[in-house]
Amino acid sequence: MGNQVEKLTHINYAEVPTSDPNGFDPDGDGTRIGVSYIFSNDDDDQDQDDNLDHFPPDSRPVSHEEKPFDPDNELECVVYYRDECVYERSSGAASVSPESLLAKCRPGDLLEFVATGQYPHWAVYVGDFQVVHLHRAEVKNNFLTDVSQGKKGRIVNGLYRHRALPPEVIVRNAMDHVGTRDRDLCWRNSECFAAWCRFGRREFKIGGEIRIGKQPYKLKLLFSEKKSHVLEFQCLEDVIMEKRRNDQIGKDAVMQELANHLNATDPLPRDPRPSSPSVCCPS
Repeated sequence: MGNQVEKLTHINYAEVPTSDPNGFDPDGDGTRIGVSYIFSNDDDDQDQDDNLDHFPPDSRPVSHEEKPFDPDNELECVVYYRDECVYERSSGAASVSPESLLAKCRPGDLLEFVATGQYPHWAVYVGDFQVVHLHRAEVKNNFLTDVSQGKKGRIVNGLYRHRALPPEVIVRNAMDHVGTRDRDLCWRNSECFAAWCRFGRREFKIGGEIRIGKQPYKLKLLFSEKKSHVLEFQCLEDVIMEKRRNDQIGKDAVMQELANHLNATDPLPRDPRPSSPSVCCPS
C-alpha cells in the first residue's frame, strides 16, 4: 500500500467558519479563530503537458506566452509555525526566461515556473541543464527548457526558512525518486516534492504531520501595508495547498473571495496593528 490519501474537495471561504477578518475573536481572549480546509489532491499538473519527455526541439508549447506572469497580482504571504517564520514571499521577485535561468542555476537549487492563472510548478536543478520534478503523479527527470513550457522561472531557495541539505544530498534525494509514481508517491504536488528534496523535512510529505485539532500554522495574506488576513491550519501540507491555490487565482480574486464572504463594502478591513511584508514577525 502506498502513502496516498483520498481525494477531497476544496471548500471556499464562504463555507469556512471564521469571524473577524484579522483572525481575532472580539468576545474571547484574543486568539485567532481556527480555520480548516478540505483540499483536492492538487493542482499544478492540470496545466502541464503529458509529453514532457517527447517534445521535438521546435515544437515546445508556447500557449503560456498568451498569459505572461503578472507580478503585481502575486499575493505576498508569510507562514508561521507557532511563533517562528518558516516561509515568506515578498513582492518584486524577478522571473526570467528559461535560458537566462539556466545561466544562474547550481545543482540543488529550487526552481519555480510561473504563469498567470496557473499553479506554480517547482523543480530541483540537478545539473547538466536538467531538473527533477513531480509531474502528473510521477517524479521525472527532464531538461529545464522542456519543463518550463515557455513559462518564466526563478530560483526560490530562500522562500522556506529551513536549513538546506548539502547540494549533493539534495540532488541525490531528487534522483533517487525518479520513476516513483501513483500510490508510491509521498508528496501532493511539485512544491512539496522539491522542498522535501532540499530540506528533508517530513512535514512536506503526505501525512507527515498528524491532524489532532490544534492549528499551529498561520498563513498571513498581505494585501497591502495595512490590509492583511490570517488563516490557521493543522499542518504545513494544508498551508501549501491553500497558498498555491491563491497563487493560481491571484491577489485580486483572493481579495474578492474574502470580501464576498465577509459581506463587506471595503474588500478588507484595516489591520489594527501595522505589518510589514519584509518583517517576519507574527501579529
